Amino acid sequence: MAKDDYHVIVYKILIYLYTCLKQGEKPSFEYLSYEKMKISESYWNYILRHMYQEGYVEGISLVQMIGTDDPGIKLLSNFMITPKGIEYLENNSTMNKAKEFLKTVKEIIPGM
Repeated sequence: MAKDDYHVIVYKILIYLYTCLKQGEKPSFEYLSYEKMKISESYWNYILRHMYQEGYVEGISLVQMIGTDDPGIKLLSNFMITPKGIEYLENNSTMNKAKEFLKTVKEIIPGM
């Protein structure tokens, strides 16, 4: 695995959102930015779009963009993990591999 693998980014987003939910805090959009994740904006949009379509997160608006077939992403103030996202985070074997990878590089939730 690499720091920019799809499942690693998904894990980082979901564990951060779950931590925020349990602590009663609003997630920081700055922490969730593609710059902070060190990935391209189009890859970030792809990941969040699919997380939303799979039902792992809520509070996203898909915005049709001129000049592209893929919708843009707008994070709303109620952006959070869903119960399905929590289950995926805790029970999916690939999420467990991402967790173990991030433990080795000590990057699960930087700054928290």
